[in-house]
Amino acid sequence: MLEAPRGAPATSDIDPFSDAYLGDPYPFHQQLRDAGPVVWLAQWQVFAVARAAPVKAVLGDWETFCSGAGVGLANFKVETPWRTPSLLLETDPPDHTRNRAVIGRALSPASLRGLKSSFESAAEELVAALPDGADFDAVPLLAEAFPLKVFADAVGVPAEGRRHLLAYGNMVFNAMGPRNERFERAMAHAAQVVPWIERACQRDVLTPSGLGAQIYAAADEGAVSAREAALIVRSFLSAGVDTTAAGIANALYCFARNPDQWARVRADPALARAAFEEVLRFESPFQAFFRTTTREVELEGTVLPAEAKVLVLIGAANRDPRQWEDPDRFDVKRKTLGHVGFGFGIHGCVGQMIARMEVEAVLAALARRFERIALAGPPTALIHNTLRSFVRLPLRLGS
Repeated sequence: MLEAPRGAPATSDIDPFSDAYLGDPYPFHQQLRDAGPVVWLAQWQVFAVARAAPVKAVLGDWETFCSGAGVGLANFKVETPWRTPSLLLETDPPDHTRNRAVIGRALSPASLRGLKSSFESAAEELVAALPDGADFDAVPLLAEAFPLKVFADAVGVPAEGRRHLLAYGNMVFNAMGPRNERFERAMAHAAQVVPWIERACQRDVLTPSGLGAQIYAAADEGAVSAREAALIVRSFLSAGVDTTAAGIANALYCFARNPDQWARVRADPALARAAFEEVLRFESPFQAFFRTTTREVELEGTVLPAEAKVLVLIGAANRDPRQWEDPDRFDVKRKTLGHVGFGFGIHGCVGQMIARMEVEAVLAALARRFERIALAGPPTALIHNTLRSFVRLPLRLGS
């Protein structure tokens, strides 16, 4: 067992993978922020950063705090990952730069403009089918249904079996934590899910006009190999559904709890995008991930040895009072520049513009139709190693 590091301002027995923490992380975040800029988590033998400044310092220095050793608790340099590492999320330059450029070309401004109208049409259709004045569960009927339709269409994956995308994302993100009961539950259906995902990433099953086909076009040009193209499509799929579904659910929850803020969006649907940025700050769907030190480094007065795991607490940084005034207040007109809900630095979410377009389309469609968003019962929180959202979100919408 490692000893507490030199210069550490605090050691904490907080367990960031306990049910209590994951069910309501914000009191724990405050304790970790107050403890200091760098905290040693004794149970897991890792460092944690919860304040905005050190979080950005870690994410902004990929050479010292790498992703190539895995962005979860496991260190891929000494542990075997459960699947071939992501060519985007779990690589560093120069490979990361090359692979991200392939995605970047597929997500050109022209491609995004073409997707925008289809997202808006799909949002209008989905919202029109929602019950007016009757209770319904917004997780399957809206939060999950929308990205399963529009994102999967955009990539070009087969229609049959798309629910596997949610299961696969659940596996990927739970695997960033310890191999606990949540991880085992997520992996329970791997024998059915993984082969479907691998098949869905192959060129012959992708639609010829989708984003996946554009990635294979880059392989034709020699930018990547055909095998790498399949893995890049897989990386895209693993991050593109669960996180967006969580973002939509969290947005609905925020507005149900803050009807005055929904009234603002209702009065001006153009606020939908700014509102989503505040959701990302206030209820970050992606709560935390890890980096690994490549050398001994001093961070905020603490000496971190090489090969140390650093838990980067996105959700805590986004409510750090050192950066945000009244951070526990949800305000759609807040200036949110500087939040790290999509990460920060070269590994910032490559699909963040698509996610923004999706949630903006949903919120704008809801604002045009419904005057009220209200909870119709107690929601059931998602207890997850990495994501924060809901398993069940009973709502009642009123026009």
